[in-house]
Amino acid sequence: ARRFGWLGAHVVGGSFCPEDGHANPRLVSPAFGRAARALGADVRESTRVTEAVHDGDRFILRVGDALEVRSRFLLNCAGAWAGRFAQDFGETVPETSIHPLMMVTEPLPLFMDVSLGMQGGGIYARQVARGNCVIGGGRAVSAGPDYARPGREALGPLMANAARLLPPLRGAQVIRFWTGVEGNMPDHNPVLGSSATVPGLFHAFGLSGAGFQIGPAVGEVLSELVVNGRSSIPIDAFGIGRYTGAAHGAVARLGPVREQTLESP
Repeated sequence: ARRFGWLGAHVVGGSFCPEDGHANPRLVSPAFGRAARALGADVRESTRVTEAVHDGDRFILRVGDALEVRSRFLLNCAGAWAGRFAQDFGETVPETSIHPLMMVTEPLPLFMDVSLGMQGGGIYARQVARGNCVIGGGRAVSAGPDYARPGREALGPLMANAARLLPPLRGAQVIRFWTGVEGNMPDHNPVLGSSATVPGLFHAFGLSGAGFQIGPAVGEVLSELVVNGRSSIPIDAFGIGRYTGAAHGAVARLGPVREQTLESP
């Protein structure tokens, strides 16, 4: 209560991680893209892959009749749509889509200097330098296989829970709600590693709400798998075989990766 007096009176304890932090995905993600282009990557935005096959020698990706790409390796990083590509290569997984409900307030006097998450989920929050509070909690509604919209019924509970957890928010104006489409796995851990059916195919999907947080590390693992044929850190527990039955030996049981805010104003 002395250190974090802005928390609601019902909060009785917590864990503090000094190395935790937050960043703005709208700045960081394009920066990764620009860095990749500067190193020679050919980045194609708004380009939907309609087919991915292996002809016995190489992978062939097609974008309708507009584009065809052939490669020795294929990285399946298609987020909530990655399960479809895995299934095309004979690996069926129980990936589902989730739609996080997010909101951001008007700029407020600075009161919170940590990235906050409730144990067990339910709500998470942070405050940016200009004073806006970015808050997530609950789920939006699906508007089809590729889209989602904030649901009216969930807005009230999110605002009420936020004000209960953070009393300084009482009376603040919410200036925007939004959502998105994320890939989610039953154990809330990613599918990461080599395909069990097709050499040269690597999976990295189902990050279950932690994609922005662990994405750079996942990218490093993928680069090592392609270049060196192995990862310098253990990833066996995240293999696709835990769902397809193709794993060999024991598989460790891990706790879920902590959820991280996905957007910012």
